[in-house]
Amino acid sequence: MAETAKTTAAPKAASLPKEVFNVEVANHELVKLAYDAYLANNRLASATTLQRGEVRGGGKKPWKQKGTGRARFGSTRNPIWRGGGVVFGPRGNENYSKKLSTTSKRVALRQALTLAHQAKKVVVKDVVTTGKTSEIVKFLEANKFDRKVLLVVDEKTPQLIRATSNLQNVILVGATYLNVFHILNADHIVLSTKSVPVIKDWLTREVK
Repeated sequence: MAETAKTTAAPKAASLPKEVFNVEVANHELVKLAYDAYLANNRLASATTLQRGEVRGGGKKPWKQKGTGRARFGSTRNPIWRGGGVVFGPRGNENYSKKLSTTSKRVALRQALTLAHQAKKVVVKDVVTTGKTSEIVKFLEANKFDRKVLLVVDEKTPQLIRATSNLQNVILVGATYLNVFHILNADHIVLSTKSVPVIKDWLTREVK
């Protein structure tokens, strides 16, 4: 019979470095910029429209040029006609991405982690699994981690990936792949013991 998930808890306050989880957050402007940048960089330019030359039909002139008393038209696919082309519509090649400097991203991450820590969302716990989803479910139930859980580890092992891949409320990320979007939307942020120094080194490292 497979061994169930084992957990070991670490002191919350002592295990979280102040340089990352207790920084000053004067306002939320930078956090919002990082949040919006994440959404923008993941946006797909999937909307496309047809211009007048791409709409099927409209080859025949609707009526003769003169003598009818009506305005001149050469095609029923004119943009001002129903069923005609679209002027200045999306073409599927738009670039919605937004850029933030590395320094700004790291500051925003530290602020987001500070806000999460102040809201008592952050805990330090280790989970050991043989790769079974049921073990992660028992771990979540035992610690009362309901709703959205962000599980942060120093290294994503095949066992953890397999055990969490079918859980819709669990997001597994590596310590150096944290982002403001997941931090702010998580109801519980579970950090492994080894991930804490990795996060500290990554977010306090001097940008060259």
